[in-house]
Amino acid sequence: MNAVEIDRVCFSVRKNFWNREKKILDHVSLSVEQGEIFGFIGPNGAGKTTTIKAVLGLLRPDHGTVKILGQGPSSLWVRGHLGFMPEQPYFPAEVSALELVTTHGMLAGLPAKTARARSNEILERVGLKGAEKERLRNYSKGMLQRAGLAQALVAQPEIVILDEPMSGLDPMGRRDVRDLLVELRASGTTVLFSTHILADVELICDRVGILIKGRMRKIGTLKELLVGTATGVEVVAENLAAEAFASWGAGTHAQRQQDGSVLVIANDLPSANQMIDRIREVGGTIRTVQTGRVSLEDLYVDTASISDQAVTP
Repeated sequence: MNAVEIDRVCFSVRKNFWNREKKILDHVSLSVEQGEIFGFIGPNGAGKTTTIKAVLGLLRPDHGTVKILGQGPSSLWVRGHLGFMPEQPYFPAEVSALELVTTHGMLAGLPAKTARARSNEILERVGLKGAEKERLRNYSKGMLQRAGLAQALVAQPEIVILDEPMSGLDPMGRRDVRDLLVELRASGTTVLFSTHILADVELICDRVGILIKGRMRKIGTLKELLVGTATGVEVVAENLAAEAFASWGAGTHAQRQQDGSVLVIANDLPSANQMIDRIREVGGTIRTVQTGRVSLEDLYVDTASISDQAVTP
C-alpha cells in the first residue's frame, strides 16, 4: 500500500459566473511509496500547492480520488498520522515557538506533558534551542520556517507533507533541513515536499515529479528520468603541447584549462576512443574519463520549454 495515492485529480476555478473555468489541475496522478522522500517540483502557478491541498483534504477535487494510507484525506485517523507545513505559515505573533509546537502536539492527541517534552526536543533539532520561548513576532522568516517544521513533526507522524520547506533558509539552514528529512526517511517516515531548489531534490529525493501547467509531465527516480541523456564523453588529459590538440577532427572539441590540462569532449563513444588513442600517441596522460550527464535543472528547463510549446487541447 502506498502512503499517498493521487488518481486523475482535476480541479478548476472560476472568478465569477461569467468567466470561463480555469484548470489548475488536469488529471494529475502520482503515488508516494511508504518510507521514501518524494520531491515535487514545478514553476510558480504549476499547481503544486493545490495538489498538496487536495492531498490534505483542504479542497475537494472536481474529479479523481486521493488516498492516504488507503483512506480518504477527511478521515480523522489519517489526519492523526499526518504532519503538514504550509509554504507561508501564519502563526499567532504573541505566542512563543514552544507554546505553538506544544499546542499542535496536544491537538494531535499527545498528553500535555508529553507534548511539551517532545516540543523541546524537536525545537532543538530544528535549530531553535535558546529561542524557543521568544515571541514569534520577533522571529525572522527563516526562524518561522523552522518553527513551522517543528509543529509538523512534533507528533511523530507517519507522513510529512511540506510546501517549500527550504524557503527563507540560508545554506546552513537548508543543510539542516535536508539532514532532518534524511533522518525521517531512515526512521520510516514518508516525506512529500515541494520546492524550487533543484539541488536539494538531487541530493535527497528517492523519486521526483515535475508538474507543469497542472499536468504531471514526468515522474520517477533521477536515474530513470535522466537515462539516455548523456551529452558526450569528457576526457581530461595532461602533458599535451598546444599543437598536439589543435585539431582533433570531426566529433571532438578541445580546450586548455587553467591548471594546464586539456579538456577534450567527444560527441560519442567511437570518437572518444579515437581521441584517447591520439592523446597517448602524442605522449599525453589521461587524468579522467567520464560521460557527460544532463542535470535535473537541464531536464526541468527542457520539460517546461516543451510544455510551453505544446498546444493544450
